[in-house]
Amino acid sequence: MRTPKICVIGAGSTVFAKNILGDVLHLPAFKQSTIALYDIDEVRLEESNLVVNKLSQTLGAEAKIHATMDRREALKDSDFVITMFQVGGYEPSTVIDFEIPKAYGLRQTIADTLGIGGIMRALRTIPVFLDIARDMREVCPEATMLNYVNPMAMISRAMTRLCPDIKYVGLCHSVQGTIHELAHDLDVDPESIRYKAAGINHMAFYLNLEIKDENGVYQSLYPKLLKGYQDGIYPKANPHNTRCLNKVRYEMMKRLGYFVTESSEHFSEYTPWFIKEGREDLIEKFSIPLDEYPIRCVEQIKNWKTEAQVYREAESIKVEQSKEYASKILNSIWTGEPSVIYGNVANNGLIDDLPDECAVEVPCLIDNTGINPVKVGKIPQHLAALMRTNINVQELVVEAIAEEKRDHIYHAAMLDPHTGAELDLDQIWSMCDVMIEAHGEYMPEFLRLK
Repeated sequence: MRTPKICVIGAGSTVFAKNILGDVLHLPAFKQSTIALYDIDEVRLEESNLVVNKLSQTLGAEAKIHATMDRREALKDSDFVITMFQVGGYEPSTVIDFEIPKAYGLRQTIADTLGIGGIMRALRTIPVFLDIARDMREVCPEATMLNYVNPMAMISRAMTRLCPDIKYVGLCHSVQGTIHELAHDLDVDPESIRYKAAGINHMAFYLNLEIKDENGVYQSLYPKLLKGYQDGIYPKANPHNTRCLNKVRYEMMKRLGYFVTESSEHFSEYTPWFIKEGREDLIEKFSIPLDEYPIRCVEQIKNWKTEAQVYREAESIKVEQSKEYASKILNSIWTGEPSVIYGNVANNGLIDDLPDECAVEVPCLIDNTGINPVKVGKIPQHLAALMRTNINVQELVVEAIAEEKRDHIYHAAMLDPHTGAELDLDQIWSMCDVMIEAHGEYMPEFLRLK
């Protein structure tokens, strides 16, 4: 019987690779799978190879694991391709994405999804995905790509537009992760909450959010959440990051009537209302952690040396099931056992109020026929209108890459809600030029040609 092959691109993201592959190697169908680990960083790749081998032994699996710096070799004959890399890394790219905008008076929190940081990350990342797709066509044309790389919506749009022959789904943990955060606030079991979400990545909303009452009847959680916010009970402190509170999302629920799936630190930079020059009162009121992503990067880099040594010395690897969807998808496609996940796919009429061509995040049924998105239909008009402000930026960035139109990079930055609210046109043009120049070889070739 043939066993599955999994290729991990960006396997040097050791902790995330450990979490994903730990979920997969729990599954009976994948105990004897072949796992190809690929990365451009030889040291990190070897560290991941060590960890994944120990992980396999801990779980009693007999996986065939090999590490390589040859991407085509890693991809060859794969059934599944899992992407988890960051082009340009913390240095130089993340530093550039924060420091240059800050010099223009534009402050950010995460800068990996939208805004000028998200635009620049898309410009350096999407061409790599197009290269991977070209390799897949030649060495594993039937493989399914599971993407965890940001900016998720822009990459997903590029893949569905430019590589429609590649079986693709973009994955995030915001939908299921936020349910755990709300359950923490409400002091209930996350499994007791029933929900339906839809929208675009990092701006999907829970259209239904319910829990059973004492009579066993499902009731909306929104009245309780709204009252708890107004009474100062919610949000409770984040046990995993004390710098970040969910005040922005609760405020948006108060204004819009629905709770958004992505974190407050992310969401604060997708709109023009929260991070404003000279309005430190807003930063304090909504507990907005400026420069949060660079802080996390520095912490992770500092902690990794200790963690890596622990992994090297450990005889076995502690394994806990994560909330990620990857293992469910692999198991359903390989065995036919159905599951439901939230995935980023081409709209194509799934959400009536959004453009057909954009990338949306919706429920998807997974089985041995592949990824089957579920039609949602109409969503509340004001939610769709808010999403379109972000889709405008996403579409222009993908168009800039697809048609090699530099002007559309400026247009995307102009129309970005946060950038456009803070900077004038000359500042936007100048900032884009300076950032493209600073990123140098990480930019697409058409932007490097003089």
